[in-house]
Amino acid sequence: MGSLHVLLSVLFILHVCGAQKVKRQKETEFVDKYGTCLQGPPGTQGRDGNPGVNGIPGTPGIPGRDGLKGEKGECLSERFEDPWKPNFKQCAWSSLNYGIDLGKIADCTFTKLRSDSALRVLFSGSLRLKCKAACCQRWYFTFNGAECAGPLPIESIIYLDQGSPELNSTINIHRTSAVEGLCEGVPAGLVDVGIWVGTCADYPKGDASTGWNSVSRVIIEELPK
Repeated sequence: MGSLHVLLSVLFILHVCGAQKVKRQKETEFVDKYGTCLQGPPGTQGRDGNPGVNGIPGTPGIPGRDGLKGEKGECLSERFEDPWKPNFKQCAWSSLNYGIDLGKIADCTFTKLRSDSALRVLFSGSLRLKCKAACCQRWYFTFNGAECAGPLPIESIIYLDQGSPELNSTINIHRTSAVEGLCEGVPAGLVDVGIWVGTCADYPKGDASTGWNSVSRVIIEELPK
């Protein structure tokens, strides 16, 4: 039994050595033929490396095609101006008691800052008209001596259909009234704003009175259009 055991051991060793010799011989032949070694089993996966630096910018691309033609837009004029600042003035009189029937009653000088603005004017005061028969009187504004033309005159009227037989009768009513409106087209600069009294078309004048026993005032304000 001992000799058999030894014999089997020797045969196993010879087999292993022969197999290794054959393996080395095949590896040598592979290297001689292909110039490289046989690939071994894959190793364990390595760790992620550090991020690389930015690459060189690429060359510009080919220009794109022209887009579709847009719709026609609206033309809007933009004005880059300073913000609007209030510009107004008030002239006031205590007890004007002005009894003229034709002519200027009072005036107020105003400095208009812009040529493309409008003027708002207001007269507030006591008005009265007396006459023996039908009569009409007209109170109106002027700007540098001319009535407003943008768009129309600024006026108020008083008309009496039946007068009094005597001008000194008890029918003598004074009422606080107003003449007010907007006027466009007045140039920039110094403007003489006047309040006048006159006749109405196709009617005789009467006995007019303005500013009796009360305060009268003219207010002028420049407004944006």
